[in-house]
Amino acid sequence: MKLGVTEHMDCAHHLPDHEKCGRQHGHTYRVDVVIEGKHKGGMMLDFAVLKKSLREVLGDYDHRDLNDFLPYPSVENICVMLKERLQEKIGFSFTLRVWEGEGKWAEL
Repeated sequence: MKLGVTEHMDCAHHLPDHEKCGRQHGHTYRVDVVIEGKHKGGMMLDFAVLKKSLREVLGDYDHRDLNDFLPYPSVENICVMLKERLQEKIGFSFTLRVWEGEGKWAEL
């Protein structure tokens, strides 16, 4: 079974030496986490627990400059960084999708 939650964070960043994105700008990132596991007659995991874990991780980056955390904060690298942080908190196999604005995303 799969179970998912969505949260958002607003961040600034720039991509060094990129023609269009080399200047500092911001995005609202939508972050989807989908866990996978066995349903044992009750709940796989309380939504509140999953949302709390995601909010704790995103809270470290919300309204911050992602260049303070990554030398090249592309959506792909942001996805890797968030997945590594969430793996410490979530005891399930999961998929993470990070949307950079509308219609653009990376997934692990």
